[in-house]
Amino acid sequence: MKDYYQILGVARDATQDEIKKAFRKLARDTHPDANPDDPAAEARFREIAEAYEILSDPQRRAAFDRGEQFGAGDLFSNFGGLDEILQQFFGGGFGGFGGVRRRGPQRGSDIGVNVDLNLAEAATGVSRKIDVVSPERCPACSGSGAEAGSEPRRCPTCNGAGQVQVARQTMLGQMMTVAECSTCRGRGEIIDKPCQVCSGSGRVDTEKTLTVEIPAGVDDGTRLRLTGRGGVGERGAPPGDLYVQVRIEANPEFTRVGDDLHHQVRLGIAEATFGKQVKVPLVDGSATEIDIPPGTQSGTVFRLSRQGMPRLQRRGRGDLLITIEVVVPTDLTVEAEDALRQFAEAHGEEPADAKRRRRKRRGR
Repeated sequence: MKDYYQILGVARDATQDEIKKAFRKLARDTHPDANPDDPAAEARFREIAEAYEILSDPQRRAAFDRGEQFGAGDLFSNFGGLDEILQQFFGGGFGGFGGVRRRGPQRGSDIGVNVDLNLAEAATGVSRKIDVVSPERCPACSGSGAEAGSEPRRCPTCNGAGQVQVARQTMLGQMMTVAECSTCRGRGEIIDKPCQVCSGSGRVDTEKTLTVEIPAGVDDGTRLRLTGRGGVGERGAPPGDLYVQVRIEANPEFTRVGDDLHHQVRLGIAEATFGKQVKVPLVDGSATEIDIPPGTQSGTVFRLSRQGMPRLQRRGRGDLLITIEVVVPTDLTVEAEDALRQFAEAHGEEPADAKRRRRKRRGR
């Protein structure tokens, strides 16, 4: 699991201002435009931007601190895209690092799928096969986008750079700016004879079966990000990611609160008075017995340590909390009512008489 604090070089209790300052510095140092000869620069920059996206959002940061796996949504979703986050930090350009970059072949698309689990599967983790439709390399052109016997050629307008210099007249005089090449639309190359199967994209939608490993401890709504398992990239570009949305079915025995599970046991008055041994289900499908001591009151909670859900990506488990509900009978036989009145009399209680109770019932 990535340590986003380590990636940004900040302490775990860093303030938002410290996180923002660290990102600003690292973004300038690692941006691909500042490192044109380093092929790994873009990957480092995306990792730093991802760390900032997580730690700058209080809810995502709290989830990360709890050890949750991301699960983070589309990268830069809080900012409406990488261009907007750069504009927010650097005022519409990247501090002189070349302006508009060559767009080149596009990264593969991200894919989202839903996986339904029951609570026991969420507690143990499962391996699931899922069917997805995603862009794959076109078999007819081997992903080049060009018809068989031809190949893409370098754009003559920008000479493969994907961008051109444009002279603009401003109040300060003529200034040179960089813009995306309109001939190749920033790709740096032109396909004269597009592949008829993929229409020049180099990709076709294909149905495939993937095996997804769901870790133990996932909760309803958890999103798992599987890097590189999405759609294939355009003409050699990196693939997208696969996002797995976990949905947990409701369980009649347990209510989940964080890593703890809650179970309710109903007892009669006599059982609560004299005590009882009750069987309690466990999340793995087995059961255990606990002793309810005499005189247990309604609302009493018993705790079974480490019988809850595993903590996602961390050691340990939550607890199983058993709440006692003492049920008051509403329909007694004559014999049961007489016995209960004798009990009340022995304890100095003064319940309503039977006739009065029946009149109240009819008057409802």
